[in-house]
Amino acid sequence: MTAATPDDLAIHPRRIDFELPNPLPKHWHGGDPFKSHFFNSMSILFPDGERFFIDSVRYFRDRVEDPRQRELIKGFIGQEGHHSREHIEYNRLLEEQGYDVKALTEPVRQRIRFANKHFTPERRLANTVAMEHFTAIMADAVLREMRWFDGAIEPMRQVWRWHALEETEHKAVAFDLYMQVCGDRAQLRRAMRLSTFFFLRDVTRGVWHMMKRDGRLSDVGTWYRGIRWLWGRTGFFSGLWGAYRDFYRDDFHPWQHDNQRLMQAVQQEFDSINMLGTKS
Repeated sequence: MTAATPDDLAIHPRRIDFELPNPLPKHWHGGDPFKSHFFNSMSILFPDGERFFIDSVRYFRDRVEDPRQRELIKGFIGQEGHHSREHIEYNRLLEEQGYDVKALTEPVRQRIRFANKHFTPERRLANTVAMEHFTAIMADAVLREMRWFDGAIEPMRQVWRWHALEETEHKAVAFDLYMQVCGDRAQLRRAMRLSTFFFLRDVTRGVWHMMKRDGRLSDVGTWYRGIRWLWGRTGFFSGLWGAYRDFYRDDFHPWQHDNQRLMQAVQQEFDSINMLGTKS
């Protein structure tokens, strides 16, 4: 199966003021601690991770001669930079609730420092490609099925859908760059296995920490419902398996998962919102 980045794709960061509630409701996702902390734990990972993604792409930007590809890279960097800033504010609100964001982010920062010191630029870009695929397939689920945010307060639903939209728009930028400067599929597969392990470990650690701070570690019912919500027959992660597995194929390209129509529909949603306020 062949695929390529759509010819008419344009990538531009949206400067939207989501006005996150301050204080942030502790269990903003329908009063459910597990669901709220699952997304909170991902937010904690984003600022450092996205700076790493930006740096890994920027390293190779001068090798790109095609003006359109350079414009897509510029859009990728702009979007990821805005994601970092929005999630820094989100994470500040989590700190104010008493969660130890610094302790949760330090292992991520240590791994990034190690990678920057010991990994080749190509391997760092491979890690970015792997995590961009992971975020892209989660983004598709968030955009495609509103049930993942049933009961969530509106500002939080919006910030996650905005993030998902832009992850979808730029899902192939790092991949296309990697195939141009390296193209080693075996290295991509190794990067995906490693990235999957650390992502799941970090998110689990975050949920555990926040549930403990809430005094809910022994709440068996909440854990049971949360794990079913993630890993049950129709769970969030369970539904990603096919798209995740495609990454390991020799002919894989991110736009083989063609969700352009979905992306365009959500673009119209945010264009109509764009909105009540923009950040300068």
